[in-house]
Amino acid sequence: MSHYPLFANLNQRAVLLVGGGHVAERKAEALLKAGAIVYAVSGQWSARFKNWLDEGLIQNAGNTFASHLLDTVFLVVAATDDATLNTEVFQAAEAAGKFCNSVDNPAQCSFIVPAIIDRHPIQVAISSGGAAPVLARLWRQKIETLLPQHIGKTAALAGRFRAVVKQKLHNLTERRRFWERLFASDFDSHVARGDHRAAETVLHQQLQQHQPLKQGEVTLVGAGPGDAGLLTLNALQAMQAADVVLYDALVSAEILELVRRDAEKINVGKRAGAHQTQQEEINRLLVNYARQGKRVVRLKGGDPFVFGRGAEECQELVKAGIPFRIVPGVTAGLGATAYAGIPLTHRDYAQTALFITGHLRLDADDMQWHTLARGHQTLVIYMGTIKAEYISKELIAHGRAANTPVAVVSQGTMANQSVRTGQLSDLPSLAADAPTPALMIIGEVVKLREELSWFQKNNTPAIINTKTAA
Repeated sequence: MSHYPLFANLNQRAVLLVGGGHVAERKAEALLKAGAIVYAVSGQWSARFKNWLDEGLIQNAGNTFASHLLDTVFLVVAATDDATLNTEVFQAAEAAGKFCNSVDNPAQCSFIVPAIIDRHPIQVAISSGGAAPVLARLWRQKIETLLPQHIGKTAALAGRFRAVVKQKLHNLTERRRFWERLFASDFDSHVARGDHRAAETVLHQQLQQHQPLKQGEVTLVGAGPGDAGLLTLNALQAMQAADVVLYDALVSAEILELVRRDAEKINVGKRAGAHQTQQEEINRLLVNYARQGKRVVRLKGGDPFVFGRGAEECQELVKAGIPFRIVPGVTAGLGATAYAGIPLTHRDYAQTALFITGHLRLDADDMQWHTLARGHQTLVIYMGTIKAEYISKELIAHGRAANTPVAVVSQGTMANQSVRTGQLSDLPSLAADAPTPALMIIGEVVKLREELSWFQKNNTPAIINTKTAA
């Protein structure tokens, strides 16, 4: 994020506008609407500017820009068709420590004016940081159709009662829950019909009836393999409603960005060779936060019930009497393989697919290697790169052909996804070089990748093919 979004209060603040033509008119109109005291500088005035000046809505600051005009203003806008003058204004503003916007020149802007949806006091701003203002305006038009016209009236009415609610409910979390419930009730529909008295009645009734939660709940949410677009609607809603989010190391940064801003976020990730939060401590945190009446989200990479210890955590919640629910996610075995262009099944190559964990004990005797080594099936191995040599050796020893196609998918579904392909005998070297997290796929379906690859088609990281599988 190269720009920090904010809304500036310009009401009764002095603003310097350099320019008096049609481009400057758009800026002047917006500044006046925001309540700014506009001082304008221009050698020539458009007819509209002349009217503003005659009516006293805009103050004439002269026909020539000078740096001393910046001394008493809050910010400055350069809106002329003279590039040299706009540069002079920007440089003077930088030297004076004043915010400056140069129209159609992002390089000379210390602030950007976004595309605005105005439902006063609700405002939605959309900005491309000056990179694509037309695109920002197009999205403003799309979002405009989604926002009810009465949403501003709803906000204004609620604002009148903020102090009353704050006096009644001292806890910040309880106040937030009260407002969430109110806005989801018929309070909003009464405002939409213009019946403010009925809306106020609903507000007072709900405020009197509001009871703090004595016990919260836990939602186990599958965050998927990384691409935020694979989140389910239920997952997003749970993340937006959470008071506390305990998240794994494998949850991507773009998914964490979708968590409610003021939720407490706690990293409880477990990664090989790094600091780990013990499972017992995670269980304790889930129970303790829920007992405090908080809505807790346990955000887990992939799916909570696929090699994610989700069942173990639920068992602890059952013991503690904590209510919980599960929001499934796209497990890496489905997401990463699809993004790599590798189908798990195909009637010509594989009729079954097995998901197994690579956290194998080397001395274990309970692995069904004869079953795992069968042909015409796909093996998807999670967390197995450090055991790749052992896995390859055992599969070949139990009958799987050494030239069986394999793939190692790293950072699956993410922009930096990489795919290494070869054959089963190459698996140790492929896995040794693969960035983690990585998924290993073994089976004839890997041969279809070359034909079915679709993700990053024109911008693919290096793909290593060590040998062509027979």
